[in-house]
Amino acid sequence: MGTRSAGDRLVRRSVRYGGRWTVTLAAVALLGAAAGLLLPAALGSAVDAALGDGPHWWTLVACALVAVLIATDTLGDLSTGYGAARATSRLRGHLLRHLFRLDVRQARRHPVGDLVARLVGQAADAGQAGNAVVLGVIALIPPLGSVVALVLLEPLLGATLLAGLILLAVLLRAFVTDASTVTTAYQRTLGTIAGRLLESMGGARTIAAAATADRETDRILELLPELGGHGRRGWELLARAGARTAAVAPLLNLAVIAVGGYGLTAGWLTPGELVAAVRYAALGAGLGAAVAALNRLVRVRAGALRLAELTDLPGVPAGKLPLPPGRGVLTLRGVTVHADDGRPILDRVDLTVPAGDTVAVVGVSGSGKSTLAAVAGRLHDPDAGEVLLDGVPLHRVAPAALRRAVGYAFERPVLVGATVHEAVALALPADVATPPAGAPATAPVLAATRAAAVDDCVSRLPEGFRTPLARTPLSGGEAQRLGLARALTAERLLVLDDATSSLDTATEHRIARAVAGRHGERTRLVVTHRAATAAAADLVAWLDDGRLRALAPHRQLWSDPAYRAVFEATDGSR
Repeated sequence: MGTRSAGDRLVRRSVRYGGRWTVTLAAVALLGAAAGLLLPAALGSAVDAALGDGPHWWTLVACALVAVLIATDTLGDLSTGYGAARATSRLRGHLLRHLFRLDVRQARRHPVGDLVARLVGQAADAGQAGNAVVLGVIALIPPLGSVVALVLLEPLLGATLLAGLILLAVLLRAFVTDASTVTTAYQRTLGTIAGRLLESMGGARTIAAAATADRETDRILELLPELGGHGRRGWELLARAGARTAAVAPLLNLAVIAVGGYGLTAGWLTPGELVAAVRYAALGAGLGAAVAALNRLVRVRAGALRLAELTDLPGVPAGKLPLPPGRGVLTLRGVTVHADDGRPILDRVDLTVPAGDTVAVVGVSGSGKSTLAAVAGRLHDPDAGEVLLDGVPLHRVAPAALRRAVGYAFERPVLVGATVHEAVALALPADVATPPAGAPATAPVLAATRAAAVDDCVSRLPEGFRTPLARTPLSGGEAQRLGLARALTAERLLVLDDATSSLDTATEHRIARAVAGRHGERTRLVVTHRAATAAAADLVAWLDDGRLRALAPHRQLWSDPAYRAVFEATDGSR
């Protein structure tokens, strides 16, 4: 129920996003509908004038109404295109902003391919809301207006058309519900296929190395029969609705013509009024536009529901406080994080990282190292407990201040930005994020790339720091060093999550010295599998099954066989 309500709210939002183009469409469509209703009356009057001595300007009126219909059709097409484009663009922006406000764990539950399908396909469907609502309402005017016009001509004619329209409405009632269910299922299955495809493209080298391309192709395409079934069911429903309309509409026309013919012979109607009655019958019974409007509304609502499944998820509330002066004291108090199945990944962890110290986080796979690194800089919030930086809970710190204070470097960093310079300066304030004219880069970016030992790589690029990322060929180690340079612009806390795994020993040693810097310059939290890295740290936080088993220097812990066993699988050195 909640998602349906959110979907309806999103439909209303999309209508508003259409702005003046939706208003223009409403005005133009209403004018066209009015002209269409007036045209049969004008034609009937023109016929009576031609047969008698009535005014002959009714022919000019009919021609003018035809011209109005042509103009409104043209302007209507223009308004629908611009309105849908505007609404779709704003819906996509709204969805993207909300996705970035989600807890990282929530976002990861949806495959990237599925998110892209919603952003591209379902947002375009929902962006048609303004057009669908306006045209859906306008589609009711011709049949209802025809009933009124026929009642004014002869009440029996109006009653005949109304009875037929009620029958058609009953026949089409189930179409909306069934088509909505089928369309939603089709979109969901298509999103799943897109998600699998994107996953496979990301692992293309692994698939090629394992020679499992055929198996992976079968895995991606195994849902095609289900997708085809939903597609066929949708077309069957539309065809059935069209067939019912096509079957009833001619009978309804014949009934009105028969009653009108009798009225002509009985003297109730003039020849011109009979012509008008026949035209109104055709206009009222021609429900093809109404079926198309219903189908459009179904797709709009199905697309909005798919978007609402994401926008209805609660976003992470942004803090508003600046950070007070400080040197980067990190404190975790009773921090608990649960997996989706309720299992604790971190269990009541209490940890204080002194300002300026380096703390290595070690533990066997699955002990909660990366999760601790994630909550340390508020990539996501803990389920219980709190994390503080210089005495301020992270959830109360303004995002810009937090990102300036805390820098992250990952094993497989994703570089974001148009150019290399933007990728490194991502978290810097605007006044230092753009290099001055003639300068290769700003001072913080230059210092960070030197510290990350990637400045030589950047200098060899065709346009240096201004080289577009899309045209920058980077090895795994070079991308990792650029990600590290981005993190090194942080002022108080540096969180490294296995961020030097792709580097050679000499480069890693050089970077390790740069990361350490001067004692007290910046606090460092380093997730590592290497005993040498742990030995170089001031303290080691030893995680075991989600709990902090010990916080002590490496040399003190090394006497424990269980601690030494943590490194045996990856690094046997002391």
